[in-house]
Amino acid sequence: MELSIRDVEPDDAEGIVRVLNPIIETRRYTALDTPVSIEAERDYVIDFPERGIWKVAVRQSDHRIVGFQVLEPYASYTHAFDHVATLGTYVDLDLRRQGIARRLFAATFDAARQKGYEKIFTFVRADNPAALQTYLGQGFLVIGNAKRQAKIDGQYIDEILIEKWLAP
Repeated sequence: MELSIRDVEPDDAEGIVRVLNPIIETRRYTALDTPVSIEAERDYVIDFPERGIWKVAVRQSDHRIVGFQVLEPYASYTHAFDHVATLGTYVDLDLRRQGIARRLFAATFDAARQKGYEKIFTFVRADNPAALQTYLGQGFLVIGNAKRQAKIDGQYIDEILIEKWLAP
């Protein structure tokens, strides 16, 4: 599949929602539990943190967004965490295992280094082994478990804490 990876634009909101909402609706791959509207997503893109990085994967044949990755500063209330970011990765449910995430990681890691990030910290649902394997394949390491971290539809979900140090 021919892909281009680029920075997000406000007009990408519809394509992002088309990828994200089916993932949310499965109740299996993310701790997000409420579908988002196109308008809310557009506003989120417009108000995205200046130090944030948001990459979209666009399939060249039809210019459709097939995945995206969102990296945000870990905390804004202190400069002690300026070197740390959090990350979320989302790929169209019908297009997994085709190298989309791998291409997004490469672009995001490069941009993160350029913006001065040294470490990426995130959570993966413990019941999502495919996502964990994807992150581990990108050099992330498991650093702990957060028991009963999320609660969706009355069910507790453990999350696995992972991190990656970015080499200069």
